[in-house]
Amino acid sequence: MYRTGIIGCGKVAHLHAKALKHLPTSDFAAVFSRTLDKAKSFASEYGVNAYDNITEMVEKEKLDLVMVCTPHPNHLDPTLEAMAAGAHVIVEKPLASTLEDCDVMIAAGKKYNKKLGTISQRRFYEPVIRLKKAIDDGKIGRPILGTINMLSWRDEKYYKSDPWRGSWEHEGGGVMVNQAPHQLDLLVWLMGEIDEVYGTWANMTHPYIEVEDTALAIVKFKNGGLGSIFLSNCQKPGIHTKVQIHGSNGASVGVTPEAGAMFIAGVSGIAGPPVNDLWTVPGEEHLIEQWTKEDTEIFNSIDPTVHYIEKQIEEFLDALTAGREPLITGEEGRKTVELFTAIYRSTRDNKPVKFPLFPEKDRKDMDGRLKE
Repeated sequence: MYRTGIIGCGKVAHLHAKALKHLPTSDFAAVFSRTLDKAKSFASEYGVNAYDNITEMVEKEKLDLVMVCTPHPNHLDPTLEAMAAGAHVIVEKPLASTLEDCDVMIAAGKKYNKKLGTISQRRFYEPVIRLKKAIDDGKIGRPILGTINMLSWRDEKYYKSDPWRGSWEHEGGGVMVNQAPHQLDLLVWLMGEIDEVYGTWANMTHPYIEVEDTALAIVKFKNGGLGSIFLSNCQKPGIHTKVQIHGSNGASVGVTPEAGAMFIAGVSGIAGPPVNDLWTVPGEEHLIEQWTKEDTEIFNSIDPTVHYIEKQIEEFLDALTAGREPLITGEEGRKTVELFTAIYRSTRDNKPVKFPLFPEKDRKDMDGRLKE
């Protein structure tokens, strides 16, 4: 049994609270907000204690793990304070909005001997697990082409639903930083380490926000494979998201993690089940119909907005018990930030960006998001 808590009381924090409350290895004890009244209101829903001081919360409640659910640019300070007070930390996606913040957080984990993770719960989707295993088992040969095709929608009402949305300072970015980290994570997890990225971004249909609503990129992987990234928040009502991997033996595997409309935490549910949408592994083509039926039955028997977050927290706590690293570490979370950072820098410099990337401490343009 691990003592757990939450930092931040926004919409997504309720999903984490439900997961922490339900997990048999979690003793959900406390929640923090800078505004104590907000913390008390949130805490009253779950029967936990409220705090407006992170160190006091971690030390007084003897917390083993805290979930950081603050806006993206505000992940750093709560993580450092919680670790210094004695807690392991899982951060809502993305790990941070800048590489500099990522590196400081990862270094803090090593300094305080605390584990750091970031939420990437789509790795626990049944069709994603199936896809990963097929690649690891060599069923498609070497993965040579990976694609993300995400057509989604965000309207003005969405951006006005929270004061931090739509600005570089408070959201950290647009479709790449907020809507696409899960898909970017899956691409790198399935294809392997990146060698080079050439990309571009723009704001096409949302003049009332600062951040990008569209991004495209070509990726070269270190294994010789190529990748294509197509991200948009401009298609009503949010048509689909597909991640597909094509292999050197001619076989392909794919997953639709989202369909019908994009999920918005605290506002909408998940419209449809994640399913394998492409499967040409020789001798297994016929299984896709069976898998779709099985995955739909699972989807209809759970609350998918909470279930897979719960699965990831459970795996993290199991790692603590076993003394091993969790599946999704801070270093894994950094890879997503590195990828969208490369697209920002590539747009700014109009040239490919070689990996690995490091913080640009001599520049003040937030990796090309801002004008210096």
